[in-house]
Amino acid sequence: WEKFHSRHSQGFFFKERRYLLKEFPELGRSNQDFTVLEVGCGAGSSAIEDLFCSRATTTARVYACDLSEAAVSLTNKMGEKALNEQAKSRLWTFVCDPSCEALPTWLACDACRASDFGIKSSLVSCCEGGADFITLIFALSALADLDQMSNLLKECCSVLRPGGMLLFRDYGLYDMTMLRFPADQKVAANCYRRLDGTLSYFFSCEAVRDLFTGAGLLEVELEYCCIKLVNHKTKVPMKRVWVHAKFMKPDHT
Repeated sequence: WEKFHSRHSQGFFFKERRYLLKEFPELGRSNQDFTVLEVGCGAGSSAIEDLFCSRATTTARVYACDLSEAAVSLTNKMGEKALNEQAKSRLWTFVCDPSCEALPTWLACDACRASDFGIKSSLVSCCEGGADFITLIFALSALADLDQMSNLLKECCSVLRPGGMLLFRDYGLYDMTMLRFPADQKVAANCYRRLDGTLSYFFSCEAVRDLFTGAGLLEVELEYCCIKLVNHKTKVPMKRVWVHAKFMKPDHT
């Protein structure tokens, strides 16, 4: 992925994600202080759109991480171009791979995680207090196997506040891109390797349910999103299949 993002360092490969507010209206709630963690930020398409979604409030904060230093650098570059000074001050980026390492303790300290974010004194500032929302937008499918996905989701859950939501969209079974892969690029069930070496996993709703509930989250929404697009130049129809989901961390209070 480092090579991939370095090769596309100008950001032309990536499209804006203007559908986020429509699909996840929670991100547009106004007059409230909230925190969003974007995992697998890539070129910053989702993180930057998160800031536009929260434009009604000046206190929403967006943290964006990726395992690739080139991706984080690209997110910062895109933010410089797209955001005003006030919005830039609410975007923080960092390098991290939650599938095999812990998210930083300044986001959620060990004590807060262990106590499941119990009530703290407002005078104590041990960490940011975790995230109200975590977004996984076409990121989980890049991992090699289900164990890595499970590790990432458990780590995300550990820094999600009780009552917080994990918002998910990724490739679904029988998406056009899956059907176009030749048989020799299949590396495991529903998982394919692109010619550049990166991976793409295609989810069923059942697999998503098992992964997310296995991490301790509660299902709120889970469905396939099937869309037929037409290439205006070639007139070739493109049948896209994505999985859309919202999961909530139980509120034990």
